[in-house]
Amino acid sequence: MEENLSALYDVILQRKNNGEEGSYTNYLFEKGLDKILKKVGEECTEVIISCKDDNKEDQINEICDLTYHLLVLMAEIGISTEDISKELGNRRAKINNFKGDRKPITNV
Repeated sequence: MEENLSALYDVILQRKNNGEEGSYTNYLFEKGLDKILKKVGEECTEVIISCKDDNKEDQINEICDLTYHLLVLMAEIGISTEDISKELGNRRAKINNFKGDRKPITNV
């Protein structure tokens, strides 16, 4: 999986740095951070909705869409796949790190 994510991220970086006429990735970069964030939010919601149903194919497709848009966001804000891999490794090394449930938000 990591190899596929890195390869996709490399293509996304190429689109960001060089552009490509008719590329959806290039379109997202041209529209900027607000558009990219909107797409991440939309895809996150679609993952949630797909997981309420019992259709694994839809779930996989929506998770792939979210992953792609997260990679675009990472490229936009300068976070590499190596940065994420390193942090995941750090988190994996932690044992018994559960801090309990979050406190409820009361002042909104």
